[in-house]
Amino acid sequence: MVELRENEAKTLIALKKAGGRLSVSEIVEKTGLAHAAVMRAALSLESKNLVKVTERKIRKISLNDEGRRYADIGLPERRLADALAKMGGEAELEESLKAASLEKNLWPIALGWLSRKGWGRIEKKNRKVKLLKPTEGADERLIKLLKNAGTVDLESLDADLREAVNLLKGRRIIEIHEETQRFLELTEDGWGTVKRGIQVSREISQITPEMLVSGKWREVKLRRYNIKAPVAPIWPGKKHPYLRFLDDLKQRLIALGFKEMTGPIVELSFFNCDGLYMPQDHPAREVHDMYFIKEPEYGSLKRYEEYLRNVRETHENGWKTGSKGWGYSFSSLEAARLMLRSQTTAASVRMLISDEIEIPGKYFAIARCFRPDVIDKTHLTEFNQVAGIIVGEDLSLKDLLGVLKRFAIEVAGADKVKYRPDYFPFTEPSVELVAYKEGYGWMEFGGSGIFRPEVTLPLGIDVPVLAWGLGVDRLFMMKAGIDDIRYLFSYDLDWIRRVGVI
Repeated sequence: MVELRENEAKTLIALKKAGGRLSVSEIVEKTGLAHAAVMRAALSLESKNLVKVTERKIRKISLNDEGRRYADIGLPERRLADALAKMGGEAELEESLKAASLEKNLWPIALGWLSRKGWGRIEKKNRKVKLLKPTEGADERLIKLLKNAGTVDLESLDADLREAVNLLKGRRIIEIHEETQRFLELTEDGWGTVKRGIQVSREISQITPEMLVSGKWREVKLRRYNIKAPVAPIWPGKKHPYLRFLDDLKQRLIALGFKEMTGPIVELSFFNCDGLYMPQDHPAREVHDMYFIKEPEYGSLKRYEEYLRNVRETHENGWKTGSKGWGYSFSSLEAARLMLRSQTTAASVRMLISDEIEIPGKYFAIARCFRPDVIDKTHLTEFNQVAGIIVGEDLSLKDLLGVLKRFAIEVAGADKVKYRPDYFPFTEPSVELVAYKEGYGWMEFGGSGIFRPEVTLPLGIDVPVLAWGLGVDRLFMMKAGIDDIRYLFSYDLDWIRRVGVI
């Protein structure tokens, strides 16, 4: 007769009844013990050579939000095929897409997959689409399976469904999570133990006040603590990984001698555009699409009349900058127009006219910006941007490139960087920063350059100003190894909990 603790005995008995091998989850189900209790028992039994613990990685597949939606209403190409079938098998492109009740952003997806799957033929000349054979494929079968089952092991799928996994993963319809599954198996000594019989050792892990008063604590056996035993995971409150990254970035910049500059989210066109020498009637302003405020439509420029006058003359005829200007009639009303800030560089303009500016000086801002962009894996309609300026004499492009390289390597964890010539109305020369990380690839971070005299002189600055505006969201993406910007604002608690300190 072997003396074992209660949980160890229950675990061995469950293994004996099952033929000697069970997963931890199965033991939990059969014994009613907590997962952590079974693992502690397993670790103790393994140290006594009574069980052998093995583990294997399994990949679990489930539908994401978009996938669950398609499971309910059908894939875009299926909805289009169904609509075409009801329309007699042939219809005009736009008419068939509207009949399928597809959002416009899904039109190219529906048409592309309809053609790729051989379900239909698109006739570009007469702008018609003809239905062929819309047979159900492995991808639709897998979606139905996941809808009913919720989660499925990848290893349990047949070859066709495994191929469908890759297809749906590429379409970002499913999620794959890797889990570790542990198994317990009786050893030779373990079988001998259960055959000889098991005596349960009554142990306690906590002494109560009643035991102390009565003196019974002298009669009980205290349970030994196994500090190597696994415990149930706990998820204490913590900062979102991205917010923690932004705070760390701020501290790094402050440590490098930069001072923080600020500006409002609802900005005057004067600071967002005009002060940056972006002409009011020129296609160059289309470089930055903008959200304009409907009500109130205009703000006040009374506090900035001196700078407004200088900027107006610079736009119209070059003022004292040595430039010819843009050669149009500048509108003070247009300069007073209100918008959502489209670039953090607007804060740089505000800093250049501030009474607090120091020359030489280094300044930065990390702020939310807004642009009416098409949302995809690298673009959002609102995003964070880190902007900075360095003001001082004898500054050159070489100084700017050194700052950009430091950002890419130290902040984003890039392995190498390169610079591309670019165009911005407010800098000359202008440079785009591109960085590479092994296992991640190349990514564009944003633009930079040296402010033109048409920007600095009207604002009262007569020394060089290095400026940059980088996508801080993208810096974090490379640092964290994320390939979809939407993950930064994800409600995926599993990812938020498990992402490590970066």
